[in-house]
Amino acid sequence: MKRVHIFFMLFFISFGIFAQNKDAMKKIESARIALITERLGLTPDQAEKFWPVYREYNLQRREIREQFRTEREQADVQNMSEEESKQLVQKSMDMKQKELNLEKEYSKRLTEVISTQQLFKLKNAEKDFQQMLLNRIQEQRQMQDQNQKMMQRREMMKDRNNN
Repeated sequence: MKRVHIFFMLFFISFGIFAQNKDAMKKIESARIALITERLGLTPDQAEKFWPVYREYNLQRREIREQFRTEREQADVQNMSEEESKQLVQKSMDMKQKELNLEKEYSKRLTEVISTQQLFKLKNAEKDFQQMLLNRIQEQRQMQDQNQKMMQRREMMKDRNNN
């Protein structure tokens, strides 16, 4: 029953993904929380302790990635010198190391709240949720493309009938 609920939440959320407004993002976050809670089998007590730590972890991980993304976007990859390329590669390695250190730290903190089995399930649930979102986005794009083609065909038919 919970899986059906999560599926329908994702289905309805997918329509708001492209809007990227706060309401849509809240719905996505709610669906992610529901999926992870279900997959991990969190008890209410575990959930109360788990989510603040997990949110903190995600925030720090996002900051690390955003910092590197900003640096990468500022780099002129097409006209980089060898030294600049080396520096960017090193920054990438540093970012990955920071993420690994962060994951180690938070894995330790999370296993004070959940079991190691639940921690493994968390990684799979995160990947599954991300894949579901990507699939929904692809489906949305395909539907938009189909609708656009259909509108073009209708216009062509109107033009033919008017001539």
